[in-house]
Amino acid sequence: MIDKIVASAAAAVADVRHGATVMIGGFGTAGMPSALIDALIGQGARDLTIVSNNAGNGETGLAALLKARQVRKIICSFPRQVDSWVFDGLFRAGEIELELAPQGNLAERIRAAGAGIGAFYTPTAFGTPLADGKETRRIEGRDYVL
Repeated sequence: MIDKIVASAAAAVADVRHGATVMIGGFGTAGMPSALIDALIGQGARDLTIVSNNAGNGETGLAALLKARQVRKIICSFPRQVDSWVFDGLFRAGEIELELAPQGNLAERIRAAGAGIGAFYTPTAFGTPLADGKETRRIEGRDYVL
């Protein structure tokens, strides 16, 4: 069995490369791996794509990573909250890309990717701006988005 225990948070993120995709757990600040995010800030990887439930709160954790200008794109369900001013400022200035994903779709994308499934169809967002530019298909009389 592979030993996955490392000596420190810095060691855990040492191999994260520029342009990597990093999934950050938690719901707001609850369950967010703050020590690992701080280590990633210290490590310095840039142009990251972040997959998370939201786009950060206040100026700690994920918001601190955004503030350090290490994130190129964020994929999330809830980008704006009362204290998401770091994300708001970057987004309004065109300095970060947002891919909005409905909560259930985000969870299914994570599950599917972990199972090696490259794509799936869902009825969620069909006929809305979230489906613009995406492949659609009618399956047994119901409309879906890839």
